[in-house]
Amino acid sequence: QLQLVESGGGLVQAGGSLRLSCAASERSFSPVVMGWFRQAPGKEREFVSSIRLSISSTNYADSVKGRFTVSREGAKNTVYLQMNDLKPEDTAVYYCAASRGGRSGYNRRGSYDYWGQGTQVTVSS
Repeated sequence: QLQLVESGGGLVQAGGSLRLSCAASERSFSPVVMGWFRQAPGKEREFVSSIRLSISSTNYADSVKGRFTVSREGAKNTVYLQMNDLKPEDTAVYYCAASRGGRSGYNRRGSYDYWGQGTQVTVSS
């Protein structure tokens, strides 16, 4: 069973930065797309960003465009989410997800086959 291991969450002041990491536990697994979602207390889990690994094509939610950047580490199944100019409304548990592909879009939870355990990001005002 593939496992996604996230790291990099924490507490930061508004305007600060954090970088989240997500590594797939099995080198034999080659996801087509990896994504980031977040869930704030009392809210639905929402799409943040995705990256198609073969061509490093990226996609972002409007709320994070221009502030967050998703990237991958070379040929490894490791992706990063660089978060700059953080705002209190970015406070949430952030989840990494991996998809085997074959979906019509990757901004939906149902497009992903594997999920990480989540990492807390808290932005103070």
